[in-house]
Amino acid sequence: MAKNRFKVNSVRTVKSPSNPSITTYYVWVDFQDLPSDISLDVNPRKPKMTTSVAKQLIQAVKDTNSDFDVNNRGIVITAKKVSFETSTRLLTLDLDDDRSQFGILDGGHTYTAIIEHRNEAPSDIHKFVKLEIIVGDEIDVATLADARNTSISVSDIALFELDEKFDFIKSAIADESYSKDVAYKDNDNKRIPISNLLKLLFAFNIKRYPDDSQVPVSAYSGKAAVFKDYSKEYTINPNIYSMLAPQLPKLVDLYEIIQKEIGTKYQQFKRDEEGKKAKFGLVRGVEKRENSTTAYKQDVMDYDVSNGFLMPIFGAFRALLKFNDSKTAVVWQFDPITVWNKSGVRLVQNTFDTDTNPQQTGKSKTLWQANYRIVDSVRKDMLLDKLMAEQGLN
Repeated sequence: MAKNRFKVNSVRTVKSPSNPSITTYYVWVDFQDLPSDISLDVNPRKPKMTTSVAKQLIQAVKDTNSDFDVNNRGIVITAKKVSFETSTRLLTLDLDDDRSQFGILDGGHTYTAIIEHRNEAPSDIHKFVKLEIIVGDEIDVATLADARNTSISVSDIALFELDEKFDFIKSAIADESYSKDVAYKDNDNKRIPISNLLKLLFAFNIKRYPDDSQVPVSAYSGKAAVFKDYSKEYTINPNIYSMLAPQLPKLVDLYEIIQKEIGTKYQQFKRDEEGKKAKFGLVRGVEKRENSTTAYKQDVMDYDVSNGFLMPIFGAFRALLKFNDSKTAVVWQFDPITVWNKSGVRLVQNTFDTDTNPQQTGKSKTLWQANYRIVDSVRKDMLLDKLMAEQGLN
């Protein structure tokens, strides 16, 4: 078990008002008492200490100012358990052995600067850093990492653009109406972040998710995780994203037809169950608005629907993709729009019967798996029909 026991200056404990099972400990600790072996593996960005920001952090650790804890936003840690002995002011930090869940989630640069340079700080000045330690069984580490690392993620995406590493995406959508609306750079005031297109591709990453045993939930919850996977794959030739990119126009078409028709499919299965028209606009995460438009082509639609409902349906059509014989490209076994017309009502029913909280549906592994199996069953039926037709048995 990875445990650290160290002296702290002060501790404040707060339970989340939205989720009482999650507790946050705000801890102020002297630089010299901060443990030097807290894992950074859970952090989607590894510290790069040669940047100008990192050099400023190092200088702040070494200088004579004592207000580091005021000027620095601190270090965020996810932990399995925390205990604090008031009499000794000793805090025990239990990080378990699961480095994918517990450790420094944000503030890795701050932590590295302190650990590597605290002995260069003036010996007669006490300097402190704030730790924000989050404990709870319902922590969504991917979503939390994505939210806490937003600025770093955006900067990395901008660096990729400078290296022309999105060119095959640009080429794939060059003839599409939304091609000029994609933001590839920091502070680019365009309506479609490149991360949205990466999420569509990630949801169909059949190299990483070839079947229903594992599912691409990060396509909904984890922008940082998606970009990390993209950047890792980029060095491979051919990589899965370059193979998927030519399918982006079709993926956008599929995503938007789900956006436009999900309300109709919902009302259809509700009508079948209850014999009367359902009020889709009253579902949590759904709003009926005039002039609502789809995410990419801006087609008019009746409802704005949370991505937490859309992505587990969209990602199910991964079952229709396969590698070609040489594994240099991906191809559709059957047209996904055709399969949506056959399976849409079942997919929508399964999604809303699972949960009507879009945050829960978007992150539900069992829902993603069940929807995949629905599409896969339709694929198998169509494959059987095709084989029978080829043999003249229909």
